Amino acid sequence: MSEPAPEDRGKEVLCIPEKRTPKKFCFSSLKIFIIALSFVYFSKALCGAYMKSTITQIERRFDLASSVVGIIDGGFEMGNLLFMALVSHFGAALHRPRLIGIGCFLMAIGSALAGLPHFFMGRYKYGMETQGFANTTLSIAPCQYGLMAQSDYTNVHVKSSNNTVTECVKDPDSSMWICVFLGNALRGIGESPVTPLGISYVDDFAKAENSAFYIACLQTITLLGPICGFLLGSLCASLYVDIGFVDIDNVTITSRDTRWVGAWWLGFFVSSAFLLLAGIPFWFLPRSSPKQGEMEGRENSNVDHGHTTYSVKLTSIAKGFLPSLKRLLSTPIYFLLLCELVLNFNSIIGLFTFKAKYMEQQFGQSTSRANFLIGVLNLPAIAVGIFLGGLLMKRYKLSVVAGAQFSFITSLTGCLLLLLQFGTKCDNVRVAGLTVSYNGTASISHDESSLVSVCNRDCSCSTSEWNPVCSDSGITYTSPCFAGCTSSTGHGKKMVFHNCSCVFIPSPVEGSRSVSLGQCPRGPECTQSFTSYMAISVLSSFIKSLGTTPGYMVILRCIPPELKSLALGIQTLIMRTLGGITAPVYFGALIDSTCLKWGLKRCEGQGACRMYDSDMYRIIFLGLITCLSGCSYFFAVPVIVLLRKQFSKDQVTALQQATSRRNEIELQTSEICSSDGSKTDTSPRENTTQITSTKEQLSSSVSHLTNSMVVG
Repeated sequence: MSEPAPEDRGKEVLCIPEKRTPKKFCFSSLKIFIIALSFVYFSKALCGAYMKSTITQIERRFDLASSVVGIIDGGFEMGNLLFMALVSHFGAALHRPRLIGIGCFLMAIGSALAGLPHFFMGRYKYGMETQGFANTTLSIAPCQYGLMAQSDYTNVHVKSSNNTVTECVKDPDSSMWICVFLGNALRGIGESPVTPLGISYVDDFAKAENSAFYIACLQTITLLGPICGFLLGSLCASLYVDIGFVDIDNVTITSRDTRWVGAWWLGFFVSSAFLLLAGIPFWFLPRSSPKQGEMEGRENSNVDHGHTTYSVKLTSIAKGFLPSLKRLLSTPIYFLLLCELVLNFNSIIGLFTFKAKYMEQQFGQSTSRANFLIGVLNLPAIAVGIFLGGLLMKRYKLSVVAGAQFSFITSLTGCLLLLLQFGTKCDNVRVAGLTVSYNGTASISHDESSLVSVCNRDCSCSTSEWNPVCSDSGITYTSPCFAGCTSSTGHGKKMVFHNCSCVFIPSPVEGSRSVSLGQCPRGPECTQSFTSYMAISVLSSFIKSLGTTPGYMVILRCIPPELKSLALGIQTLIMRTLGGITAPVYFGALIDSTCLKWGLKRCEGQGACRMYDSDMYRIIFLGLITCLSGCSYFFAVPVIVLLRKQFSKDQVTALQQATSRRNEIELQTSEICSSDGSKTDTSPRENTTQITSTKEQLSSSVSHLTNSMVVG
């Protein structure tokens, strides 16, 4: 075959880049990475939000206090912090996409493990007194039945068929919650490489002006996960826990009952499938990507298609870990930002962990409806706020100082709006012996002996029972026995108890001495308060979220680029240690202190709380959130002051560098212009080209120095 002509060979060389990067590939490796990372963020956020939405269900199913449920919820952070620092430091020098893929696989296993105990536990038993009569229409005498219940719920709690007391046998299902804890911890281990390696990968290979926008998009898509997670939690909470195995018509409780447990296990398997699918693309992505704006030829020369072209010495990386950590923590701005973020993160974790429970206890909402409203109102408002915050940064090119100030103003405004929620409240449910006396007088009591009155003294009722019934007068009684009822009709949810001696009737015309199953509903004024609460909550969430992206970008710009991945990892580690683990526990413990009526385990004493003091719950819950947010501003103000000093010095330095560079270029230009015109190898056109080139260098230098001071 004849050799092509020189001019043909030149054409072939020019065509090589087109063959290497065909036009049919519309997405670069960086964009594919961002799309895949977005789905991972969506999936892990869905699973995390679903875990938050099932807190109440897990508490009731395993008969746990809120503080213990807080430990289960904190298991995610416990697993996460074990590997976060190591992954953040070593992972930056390894194959970051594949590490993220491994993390997705671990999260999928952990999610499935959390839902597994349901298949090893027996059927859920929500009550002892009325459940046994759910399938019959015969009249019963609850007050006489209370004599038998006395021995059934006291010290031994077990009654044999021949009426002889036997030793209590510990329920083997009582420790199954540990499996949920381990699954949540494994999910935290799998999540450790996602955020620090994913964000640093995007920020390393994206343009400076696009980085903030991409991160804002990731955070916005992340919030689509919690929206779907809470909606999934709402759906599962509306289904009975043993759906498919029991006749729902024979279940005597409704979704508004404090003993109701939904199909909490179902959503964990759904989220496990999402996480498994999300990790697949990362096994096929390259180790690195070219910087946006560079030639496509460089992209092909830098892409590593699964084969390592150089060796990484882990020992050298390990030696640099402690010096890098010391250098990072000795940065005043970064340290103050950490303190501010820890306090804010505590308030956010406590809020979203127990927000649904607060809506249940304060406003009488069902678990399903509370999760639904959070998913369709609060979280979309947060997602829109984060997206608009990133868009504003890109549109107006906010500097680091401007971004920090914007974040401070929005956070403070949202915190002030939160104070208005103290005025949106509902009165305590009127429960005889707990919040009101048997004659209807308001009186809060934490002593269970106050349940016994003259009208039910001869019934010998068990104070551990919780089978609430509602009278026409609007007073709830903890059981038909404590209401003094002597007969009943109907079955299932339609069971009605009659001739109740404790039911207070001002006049015979205003009501009867009958009670129906279930707690009395709240009044219309409570519905109005709940509407106001949701409006304030949505507005506050939106305003606070506007400053999320500017605040996040401050961290990326106030530290050296080589410490970016480590900074994000240490930030996540400290926030999870001091906020994610501790906040659910002490929030839960303080909520437990407001409990008025505890449930009872079979052999182990105190179980889940059945009723809270609504007023104290509101003061403690909202007060703790407000105090944590307010204390964070003591660190936010010094951060803004230090940022102003730092970047004012940087601007002066940049201006001096630009001036020096301009003087050098002007000197080169004058030398070109004064060159000897007798030289035949330098034409006026070439002189003009050199002058234009030096001016372009000056413009590029000034532009680069300007971009280095701009966030996004």
